[in-house]
Amino acid sequence: MKKLTLGVLSLSFLLLTACGSTGDNNNNASSASNAPASSESADPASSQPAESPEVPAEPVTIEFWYGLGGKLGENMQQLIEKFNASQQEVIVKPVVQADYSETEKKLQAAIAAGTVPAAVLSANVDWAKKGYYASLDELIASQPDFNKEDLVQTFLEQGQVDGKQFFLPMYGTTQVMYYRKDAFEKSGIKPEDLTTWEALGEAATKMAVKSGDKTTFYGWEPMWGRENMMDAVFSKGGSVLSEDGKTVLIDSPEWISTWEFFRKAIHDDKTMRIHSGGQGWEYWYKTIDDVMKGQAAGYIGSSGDQGDLDFTQLAAMEQPGWEGVGVGKPVAEAILAGIPAKASPEQQQAAFKWFSYFMNSENTAFWSMNSGYIAVRQSALDDPAFVAYSQENPQSTIPLKQAAHGSKPFQDPTGGKITDALKIAADKVQISNVSAEKALKEAKEVAQRELDKLNK
Repeated sequence: MKKLTLGVLSLSFLLLTACGSTGDNNNNASSASNAPASSESADPASSQPAESPEVPAEPVTIEFWYGLGGKLGENMQQLIEKFNASQQEVIVKPVVQADYSETEKKLQAAIAAGTVPAAVLSANVDWAKKGYYASLDELIASQPDFNKEDLVQTFLEQGQVDGKQFFLPMYGTTQVMYYRKDAFEKSGIKPEDLTTWEALGEAATKMAVKSGDKTTFYGWEPMWGRENMMDAVFSKGGSVLSEDGKTVLIDSPEWISTWEFFRKAIHDDKTMRIHSGGQGWEYWYKTIDDVMKGQAAGYIGSSGDQGDLDFTQLAAMEQPGWEGVGVGKPVAEAILAGIPAKASPEQQQAAFKWFSYFMNSENTAFWSMNSGYIAVRQSALDDPAFVAYSQENPQSTIPLKQAAHGSKPFQDPTGGKITDALKIAADKVQISNVSAEKALKEAKEVAQRELDKLNK
């Protein structure tokens, strides 16, 4: 990775004020003041009044919808305020949602009502195909200093639909492992030895503390939902669909054995625990609290959690692989932002300027250093400030290392029907203690039926 340092990199299309040429106006004013007092002897042209200075255009105010809380929300607010103060053409008005899902639900209602925001931290491939999002190709082409080649291409490609750029990567994320250093030391566990899920399962059993049938200290806590278990499936070589895209494979041995591993640890052995439900990110923060308060040895969480964690007590490591398979291959995903198609051209241009500002090298590095998310520009990753920061905070390098051998996120060709089936199956396994084989075979029937509708 290469290019400029944060200290010298500037966003060349930071917005200029919409004033007229003050030099010309000043010259005209000077000529008028030096004209002869008698209008009869004056040149008619020189006796014309000076032109009035152009009044700056009113700034374009846009709403930016996003579902971020905690430290992430504070960082976003800081960058919005910084952007608003940096120029006079655009004012970004933050509209905070509970989470990503709520943002999409409210956007759906806004699209139906025809009163959309100009910028949204959300992406939906199916909606882009239906024309609900604006293509960004012309906006990108109109700004050659945007430097598309400097972006992490894996992240940029995730925003493309049918060869067109509909979404821009604001930051990257991957799910990593956070653990209590004291819990590992107490049980004599070395993080470098936990390169497989089998080894992690044994370590969780060793670290768990039980009183009768009740577990008082959990060896590990996966995060609620399908994502953690899907990461582990991909690391075992499993896929959602066959190569030709016509067959759903979620009842394969790789899926069943992996999800059963988690079901057994949660319900039979009680060495792991799942927090579920609640409002917004409530379940997420309960999981983090268990580890921070000394009720669990570690958890699987987003790289973006780093801004909320105390690394005097915690450390981070990559997700493991499986015995005989190789390194882990969890998903490395870009968090994308888009511009609704029903936004006016003026608002679309304003939204693109805001996105471009957020993505410049200085700000993407700031976001990474303050949140744990992955910077989207290569030039930011080699900046001396970021290098110095990563040397002092080694946990910040874990997401970058893991992303280098990560998997791409699953793109659901059915518009979310397969994903929905997997969500239901995950709840059955994690919450209802249904066997992985039963839950996944039921999900396979639903998912295959929906996929077949597309292939007719």
